[in-house]
Amino acid sequence: MIKIGMVIGDRYEVLEKIGTGGMSDVYKAKDHKLNRLVAVKVLKQEFSENENFVSKFRVEAQSTAGLMHPNIVNVYDVGDEDGINYIVMELVDGITLKKYIEKKVRLSVKEAVSIAIQVAMGLEAAHNNNIIHRDIKPQNIMISKEGKVKVTDFGIAKAATSNTITSNVMGSVHYTSPEQARGGYSDAKSDIYSLGITLFEMLTGRVPFNGDTTVAIAIKHIQEELPSPTEFNDEIPISVEKIVLKCCQKSPDRRYQNAAELISDLKRSLITPDKDFVSLVDPDEEGATRVASEEEMENVRDSDRLSDTEQMRLNPDAAKDRERSDYDRDKKKSARREYDEEEDDLYEYDNNRDRRRTRQSNTPSRIEKMTIIMAIVSAVLVGFIVILLLGRSMGLFGGSDSSEGETPVLSGDEISVSGDDGIQIPDVVGKTYAEAVSILHDDKGFKVEKAEDTANTAAKDTVVSISPKAGERAESGATITVYVSNGANAASAAATTATTVETAKSDGQVTVPNLIGLSSEEAVITLVEAGLTAGSIVETSHEDTNLTGLICAQSIAFGTPVSEGTIINMELSTGPASVTYSYNASIDAPSEGENYTPGLSVKVTLVTSDGTTLLSTTTTDFPLQGTYKGITAPTGTITFVYTATTPTTTDPETGETTGGESHEYTVTRAVTFTQES
Repeated sequence: MIKIGMVIGDRYEVLEKIGTGGMSDVYKAKDHKLNRLVAVKVLKQEFSENENFVSKFRVEAQSTAGLMHPNIVNVYDVGDEDGINYIVMELVDGITLKKYIEKKVRLSVKEAVSIAIQVAMGLEAAHNNNIIHRDIKPQNIMISKEGKVKVTDFGIAKAATSNTITSNVMGSVHYTSPEQARGGYSDAKSDIYSLGITLFEMLTGRVPFNGDTTVAIAIKHIQEELPSPTEFNDEIPISVEKIVLKCCQKSPDRRYQNAAELISDLKRSLITPDKDFVSLVDPDEEGATRVASEEEMENVRDSDRLSDTEQMRLNPDAAKDRERSDYDRDKKKSARREYDEEEDDLYEYDNNRDRRRTRQSNTPSRIEKMTIIMAIVSAVLVGFIVILLLGRSMGLFGGSDSSEGETPVLSGDEISVSGDDGIQIPDVVGKTYAEAVSILHDDKGFKVEKAEDTANTAAKDTVVSISPKAGERAESGATITVYVSNGANAASAAATTATTVETAKSDGQVTVPNLIGLSSEEAVITLVEAGLTAGSIVETSHEDTNLTGLICAQSIAFGTPVSEGTIINMELSTGPASVTYSYNASIDAPSEGENYTPGLSVKVTLVTSDGTTLLSTTTTDFPLQGTYKGITAPTGTITFVYTATTPTTTDPETGETTGGESHEYTVTRAVTFTQES
């Protein structure tokens, strides 16, 4: 039995109980060997003598012990002592996503998508190691105080194999996939379904399916179409809406096939949320009737002449499908005898539904009739358009083949007008050269000429300016000169920070990426991928016209080592202007810093994002007061540097004392200034 104060495994001192689950309790503990706080999950006493439960408990540790990823709660140790089975894990100082949703009612689209990206990254790492979670839900997703998202509780995870994986585990029925609800096989696409339901809840503050019993809810997952999240939140853009719908398709084959595909669309939705780029398979179109070709008919006739055995030999996939069908059928027969009355109702519901579908399949398809009608209408429209174009080219409808007048020219998603007005030149500054060519040449029909800019600090092949400028008009086929950075200055700047970056990595920190020249959406994605948190984005003037509409400053400089989850504020350029800011300072002590105690001598520096130092002093007294006016940047950073001694601990058995070393600590804090009238 676990008691507060006891030591497990000769190193983990139990401090307090912080959670409980169906099979286990979770305690906060101190690892005296490595001098850090950890979470210890202990199998409940009533299950400790049951080998089946003990085996499941150990499987959890074995499943995740090899997974080291910033979006997964890491497992450090596993053991048993005097009948106590335990797993030692990373301690996450924060709350579950479930509690976070309840606290905020529903999340903003940007926040929900950012969280989903981090969860999907954790799942991608697990899936790449053949680990399926099988119980993704907001209760199993932790959000630290720094905003870092971590997937936890791989309690029913299994190592995947090339064979079909079967499981009768229902998990949490509100988030379970249809195949799991049926008791069938589950794979990575089952986790994607559950993440889709979780994203639905983040966006709307509710789950899509509810009912009086678990069986009633499971039936809805199997039978009912998922309601669109826009029914409950009309602020959800079309790309995010369709991502949810694609994740939660009934058929696994119509979902995202892996986490990488999902991550790609989630990131793209942050950049272009209102663009309809998510591809959904329409079940009606997929099953629509079409006329078979002569070659296909001949193949069918040939296959009719083959025996079942020969067909199986020629089509190994069919053999696998038949084996899977036989396996599932036998498994369901065996399992049905053990199901309770509610679960019998579930399968009776499925059987009745199948019989109804069989009867319906023998009636003429309404969809087939609609398909024929639509085909006829489409043919008429195409014919009309062809006649119209031919007539215009011959001058029958007032058109002319001369250069006078205006001829519509299709250009990407819009129709621009060439002629006297010309085509408006799009803004490609900040994009890669390849992207610029695609936009200017492929979409707009301009010729593109590349030129090097050797003075800019942007990354290599990043567009820093164009001539003529964006917004001006030019004839189709006109030459646009695109100036791109040769990367020389960027590479030089990166080289000066290489040693710092390596040191940061070894200390478990991350390095602040370069956000200058990125759009606000691209900057948010870059920070999420780096394990950092996007703070406020403040609009400000900036003298460099090439950065108008782009990030022109960041609160912590590129290459600086910081802790995971650190908030980075940014400034978005509105173009050149003369604006000043003020700051009435009341700077509190760096109490968030490690081992800080009141009375320590602290060096405090306040620097604006454009490099101006407003304050540099050493003090032991807080808060520091001050008033600053005429500041030329809207944001800045306060840096605290102090030296503190680590706590000492003494081993009661050996009398050995550890700790007591002096270390220098650095704490950074972002600040926003007030615009002066």
